[in-house]
Amino acid sequence: MSKSVDARYRGAMRPALPPAATARRVVERPAVDAETFGREIATDYRPVILRGQVARWRAVAAGRGGDRAMAEYLAAFGQSAGAAAKPLEVLIGAPEIEGRFFYADDTLTGFNFHRQQVPIGALVAELLRFSEAETPRPHALYANAATAPEHLPGWETDNPLGLGIDAPARLWIGNATRIATHYDASINIACVVAGRRRFTLFPPEQFENLYVGPLDHTLAGPPSSLVDPDAPDLQRYPRFAEALAHASVADLEPGDAIFIPPLWWHHVRAFDRLNVLVNYWWEHRSSAAFLALVHAIGAVRDLPPAEKTAWRSWYEHLVFAPDAARAGDHLPEAARGILGAPSGARTGKIRQFLIGMLTRA
Repeated sequence: MSKSVDARYRGAMRPALPPAATARRVVERPAVDAETFGREIATDYRPVILRGQVARWRAVAAGRGGDRAMAEYLAAFGQSAGAAAKPLEVLIGAPEIEGRFFYADDTLTGFNFHRQQVPIGALVAELLRFSEAETPRPHALYANAATAPEHLPGWETDNPLGLGIDAPARLWIGNATRIATHYDASINIACVVAGRRRFTLFPPEQFENLYVGPLDHTLAGPPSSLVDPDAPDLQRYPRFAEALAHASVADLEPGDAIFIPPLWWHHVRAFDRLNVLVNYWWEHRSSAAFLALVHAIGAVRDLPPAEKTAWRSWYEHLVFAPDAARAGDHLPEAARGILGAPSGARTGKIRQFLIGMLTRA
């Protein structure tokens, strides 16, 4: 590895990060133990930076040695697992996209990247080649959400999170990339292993100011904002100025982590030539809510105004009111059915009721 590349990744010659679009910063605190995380952070509905949370990981130590050390560390998992390690799904974009994975054009029908199954060794070899050659405009490469047990067996033993989270580690490996503003349906903690990342976060209530793209034709699961926070076109998307007024930024170094509650929108930018992030999603509470929203768009949105107003009172009383969970208290407990308290039995009743209704529809 050239001295310039090695020095940059040791922190001596790395270029400064460009200015953030907003000066507001995400709240941060030092690393926490599992009890504190569960009591004070996972139950709160705001993002939090956990500085140095995974600084003792072996992977983070490998990354401090530079890109070659990081690449060799990653490739070793594929070599030790042999045929047991599945290839990773890698997003590949031409140099012209400058790392921003997005729609191909204004029709929003195609994407500016393609997907390919790539072994971990081949991926990191290509990333290392770009890095050591200091390729000015490389192809954008990004392995997304590769589950450690399937793709890097042994990772979790080598790098335990230790926060009491029952979820597999997922790896995100690539070069300098930008991931469009999106939300997660699950609670999320993301840990930076190598390279620097910037998260630009927007509260859920800024949804209408983010100009969200298609709900049913997305880049990688959840819908995304059409606005580039790094270069917003405020003539085309004027309400985005209001979203930026409520945005906050988290600049993370290797060893840092960030906790992101469900439905918080976030744009993720990786700055360096080889970047590795690990995240954990758990308690998938909002996926069903999204499905209910989609069904409501078809079933409620286009009703005559008077009928929509009538249904609004149902939704307010049974779903959104602070005491909505007590809406069935006037019924005998055995007769409450789908209005009963949350339980596995009630979930089963709701599922069967919906299947029956949809079958007859």
